Amino acid sequence: MVNTVKAATPRKRTQWLTVHYQQHKNFALRIPARSSMTRWMDAACERPTEVTVRFVDEDEGRELNATYRHKDYATNVLTFNYTEEPTVTADIVICVPVLERQAAEQGKTVREHMIHLLIHAILHAHGYDHLEEEEAEIMEARETELMLALGYPDPYSDKIGIVHD
Repeated sequence: MVNTVKAATPRKRTQWLTVHYQQHKNFALRIPARSSMTRWMDAACERPTEVTVRFVDEDEGRELNATYRHKDYATNVLTFNYTEEPTVTADIVICVPVLERQAAEQGKTVREHMIHLLIHAILHAHGYDHLEEEEAEIMEARETELMLALGYPDPYSDKIGIVHD
C-alpha cells in the first residue's frame, strides 16, 4: 500500500535513518561522499529506517537482477524491502557503471542521478511503487518534491529521468 502522508519539505537530519555502506571504498572516487548520500536518503524517510546500500559492478548487478527479478541485465538500482513497520528495513543495490552511463545519456551529473536513485529506493522501501499508473504518479510527484526541496531539478521534467525499467 502506498503511504499518502507527505512532508512538504525534507526534514532536518534526525536519528530516523541508519545507513550501512558496502563496497563504498571500491567506488569512492566515482560517487558522492557517504555523508551526502545519507542526507539525501534521510530527506525521503517518513519513519525510522535502517538500510544497507551496496555498490556493485555490472557483473554483480546483472547477477542480482537475474536472480531476484528474472531480468538478464544490470539495472541501476534494486530495493529489497523487508519491513515497513515499525521500522523500515531494506537493502539497496546501486550498480555504479549503469548509474554513470545513464547520467551521461541523460545529460546529468552522477551526483544528480545518484540523488534520484537513492530517493527512489528509499520511497520503495517505504511502500511506494510504480506498477500502476496512479502509483507511479504518486511516487514520481514525491520524488520531484524531494529533489526540488534539496535544490535539484525535477527528474521527470522531460521523462528522461525515469529510474525504473
